[in-house]
Amino acid sequence: MLDIKFIRENAEAVSKACIDKNEPDIIGGLLSIDGKRREIQQAADELRHKQKDISAKVGEAFKSGDKEIAQSLKVEAKELSDRVKELEEEQRNIEADFEAFMLRVPNIPSETAPVGGEDANVIISHWGEVPRLNFEPRDHIDLGDILGILDMERGAKVAGRAFPLLKGDGARMSRALVALMMDLHRAAGFKEIAPPFLANRDSMVGSAQLPKLEEDMYHIPTEDFFLIPTSEVPVTNLHSGEVLSESDLPIYYAGFSANFRREAGSYGADTRGLLRVHQFDKVEIVKFVHPDTSAEEHESLREQAELVLKTLSVPYRVKLLATGDMSFASHKIYDLEIWAAGEQRWLEVSSCTNFLDFQARRANIRFRPDDGGALRFVHTLNASGVALPRLLVALWENNQTDRGTIIIPEPLRPYMGGQKEIEAG
Repeated sequence: MLDIKFIRENAEAVSKACIDKNEPDIIGGLLSIDGKRREIQQAADELRHKQKDISAKVGEAFKSGDKEIAQSLKVEAKELSDRVKELEEEQRNIEADFEAFMLRVPNIPSETAPVGGEDANVIISHWGEVPRLNFEPRDHIDLGDILGILDMERGAKVAGRAFPLLKGDGARMSRALVALMMDLHRAAGFKEIAPPFLANRDSMVGSAQLPKLEEDMYHIPTEDFFLIPTSEVPVTNLHSGEVLSESDLPIYYAGFSANFRREAGSYGADTRGLLRVHQFDKVEIVKFVHPDTSAEEHESLREQAELVLKTLSVPYRVKLLATGDMSFASHKIYDLEIWAAGEQRWLEVSSCTNFLDFQARRANIRFRPDDGGALRFVHTLNASGVALPRLLVALWENNQTDRGTIIIPEPLRPYMGGQKEIEAG
């Protein structure tokens, strides 16, 4: 959420942000409602002040024995009270409209973000060599079938389409990857979190999944809970409504969870096998930082996500997202994309995002400066560190042999009991 004072003073820039992010430009409507709510507030305040004066005069009239004037003033006070109640009802209604508008205003993109859509994204770096296999590589679906480590059909039978079922060494590798990633992040100072997989509406609004993405979420209407689309939701809201000390910052968390999204199947070629599914595991790294350090914290967050890929020797590239490809709440995003030899393309496994104080305003996460100054909002950042399904795709496809087996990356072997290779059986 942006500060309304900032929006009033920078209406043109905020309107441009809406357009650049392909969001509806609602700033004119928002400012109109804001003007009306301020008028109503002023009118209500003036009437309350008048009420106070009349109440004092009623008391004076009774004391002086002038009952006729006192009675007349009481009638006027009653009329004022009724009018104040009407204004308060108008105020409640317009505040609800105002809040709904405010929740639909996107964050301002960084000046460093290219303006445009997906085609305007910029590749800023590469790491590792794309594997050159001397045989026709199989994709992860074929490998999963041959080795008995992926069963999409039984996943569909148990739950539905796009619910994967990992088996045997596929399930073991997934579990091992989570352990390796959490160990890497813990060693870098991130505190491990095992969050709830359900979140309430306030938490979903606080992290900016709602209201925009509500139709993409799995919702339990009887209790108004949502299955989390990412552990960003519960981890970001760990400090909602809190006032931290400046000395507490920065705070680093690493959360692992299953994630649930209804959107699977809406992206054409990306829907095969593990590429886009309704349920998947992911490690999320989250930072709460001082506003003065958020830019450098963003760079180090990206490096931390990259560390996972370097450790596993997965070739990747870093992409700076353009405004039209950025998320609603983001200020600046780096995407990490890994190469998959069977798919013969790059797959996104992490979005490293700086939100500035956008989420903190929605979730009301502030800190008290050490010098005793006014409370300030923290800055929040997060990144996938990283998402499991596509990482599995790349590891299986890039490390396959012409015998149809998969070589397990050396750093992962201690987490799999020293196993070096996945074979059929």
